[in-house]
Amino acid sequence: KRDKLAQILWILNWVSVVSGVILFSLGLFLKIEIKKRHEVMAKGDINSVPNMLISVGVIACIINFLGGKICYDCSDANKSSRWKLVMLPYIVCTFCFTFCILVGALMCYTMRNELEESLYLGLRDAIKFYKDTDIPGRCFLKKTVDLLQIGFRCCGNNGFRDWFEIQWVSPRYLNMASKEVLDRLKSNVDGKFLVDGVPFSCCTPSSPRPCIQYQLTNNSAHYNYDFLTEELNIWMKGCREALLDYYTGIMRSIGIAA
Repeated sequence: KRDKLAQILWILNWVSVVSGVILFSLGLFLKIEIKKRHEVMAKGDINSVPNMLISVGVIACIINFLGGKICYDCSDANKSSRWKLVMLPYIVCTFCFTFCILVGALMCYTMRNELEESLYLGLRDAIKFYKDTDIPGRCFLKKTVDLLQIGFRCCGNNGFRDWFEIQWVSPRYLNMASKEVLDRLKSNVDGKFLVDGVPFSCCTPSSPRPCIQYQLTNNSAHYNYDFLTEELNIWMKGCREALLDYYTGIMRSIGIAA
């Protein structure tokens, strides 16, 4: 009976080692996914969950590898005596560690608010510096935001109207000899060139008509167009919501697995 019990527990410990590898892999995957889009995320505690999952996965492998060794030796009555003093502390440690795994799983469901705030602040700054393609440290943000909007089928932070509130066209591409440009610059108290338009990456290719990305709220500027009643040919969902749904789906799956 001792031999059969030891064999069963030895197998279960090695199954748990595999589970530890899976947890480690899931934590590493989440960390990489967050790292991919760190340019549009504000610094915060969003890495606490992947770091904990990685740590828990490594510790699970070590603890269950030791448990496998104990069970293997306990199949022999002569060898089991060496583990008698270790057995109780080991069982206490495994219970505490199992509680840590539960905490890690719950954290996957509770970090949504921190992630949402990080995305809101990060996307706000990324959109703000979208035009700074000639400034070191910011020159990559235009490409980052464009690829993000195309890949996640979104526009702006909360929605497409976010682009109306910032100057996203670089001054180098503004014709300062044009009266229209000068009037628009003077009409704004901050001297910004604001337009009711969005970058090309907001356009949806599924629209039956050519993309309307400028003068979105001016019905007279386009034929057979009413921005209040017609479904616009740009992405309606904000990128914060799109990214939040994406990461929430990943963390929900990881939480269930944990």
